[in-house]
Amino acid sequence: MRLNERTLQTVDSPITAALGLMALRPEHRELLDMAQAVPPYPPAPEVVAHVEKVANAADGGAYTPVPGLPHLREAFAEELSAAYGASLGSQNVLITAGCNQAFALLASTLANPGDEVILQLPYYFNHDMWLRLAGINPVYLETGADLMPTVDAARAQITERTRMLVLVTPGNPSGLTLDPATISDFAALAREHDIALVLDETYRSFRDTDAPPHAEFSRADWGEHVVSLHSFSKDLAIPGYRVGALVCAPAVHREVAKLMDCVAVCAPRIGQEAAWAGLTTAAAWRRERSAELAEHRAAFAAAMADSPGGFEVVAQGGYFAWVRHPFTGTPSDEVAAELVRHESLLFVPGTAFYPTDPGALRFSLSNLPPDRLDELVARLHGAGERAR
Repeated sequence: MRLNERTLQTVDSPITAALGLMALRPEHRELLDMAQAVPPYPPAPEVVAHVEKVANAADGGAYTPVPGLPHLREAFAEELSAAYGASLGSQNVLITAGCNQAFALLASTLANPGDEVILQLPYYFNHDMWLRLAGINPVYLETGADLMPTVDAARAQITERTRMLVLVTPGNPSGLTLDPATISDFAALAREHDIALVLDETYRSFRDTDAPPHAEFSRADWGEHVVSLHSFSKDLAIPGYRVGALVCAPAVHREVAKLMDCVAVCAPRIGQEAAWAGLTTAAAWRRERSAELAEHRAAFAAAMADSPGGFEVVAQGGYFAWVRHPFTGTPSDEVAAELVRHESLLFVPGTAFYPTDPGALRFSLSNLPPDRLDELVARLHGAGERAR
C-alpha cells in the first residue's frame, strides 16, 4: 500500500522519542524524569467518587451530544465568565477529547491545505505536527532572547494565505505567560487582518496571578476573531481521560461540530463527567495544587539562579522551564541522550519545539518535587564539567 507523503515526512512523537531514551539510563542510578508533563498526584477524591458513580450507571458508557454534556458546558462557561469578567454561555463551549483535538479540529475548520498558520517560537510540537499533516503551512514567529513575541514581527509574517495566529500562554514549552495588554495587541492585529487569534490556554490555572488572563471575552465582538483552547488534563489531574474544550462564537462552534461528529462523535462521557465534577466540587483542591506548583517553580528558580553547570533558565512558568544547555555545537537531541546516559536525567530536546536547533531543553517542573532539586543541580554540575 502507499502511505500519505505528509505523514511520512512528519516527525515521530517527540514524547515517544524522549521516553525511548530511558533505555540508555544507567541501572545503578535513579532516573530524574522531567520529560513529559504529568500531574504527580491523582485526581481529587470528589472526582474519583463521581467517576465511580458514573461508571456504575446504566448510561455511564453512552454517547453524549456532539458538543459535549450540557451540564459540563454550562459549568465551564460559568467558570470562564467569572475568571475573565465576561459573559459566556454554553453556546460558546464545545467539549473535545483533549486540547490537541480542539486545535486539530479548529485548524481544519479555519484553514485549507496550502493556507498558512503563524506559530510563535518555540512552538508546541503537536501544533506544528498537525498543520503539516493537514497540508497547512506553519510560519514561524521569531522571538528575541526573552522569547516574547511582538506584534510588529507577527504583522510582517501575515500574507493573504494567513488564517490563524497561535499563541500558547502560559507557554509550552517555554512557560512564558503573556500579559493581557500583549494579548490585546495581538487580538487587534487579528481584527486588522481578518484572521483568527487562537489562544491555547491549557495552563491557565497555573499562572502566578488570579487576575483575568486577558480581556478579549469582554468585547462584544470577541468571537469574530478570537478562539480559546482549554484542557482539563493538568488542572484536574485527568490527562488519560482526554477532555478539553474549545471556546468560540456559535458560528465557529457549528462548523467544528461537523468535524467532531466525524472524528469522535463526542469526547468520552467518563472524561466529561470527571471534568464536571472537578469544576463543581473540587475548587479548593485545584487551588491547593496550583499553589504547590507555584512553590515548585519558586524553588526551581532559586536552585537554578547560578546556572549550575552552565545550564541557564531562559523562561519559566506554568508547568515548564526553557533551559539553554552549555554543549555548544552539539545537537540538542544528542545532548538529551548524553544526559540520560551519563547523569540519568531525562528532558525533551529543544529541537522538538523549533525548526532549527535552539541549543535548549524543556524541563517539566511538575515532575520533580523541591526535595530533589539539590540532586538535579548536582547532576547538572556534573554534566557541565563534560561540556568544558
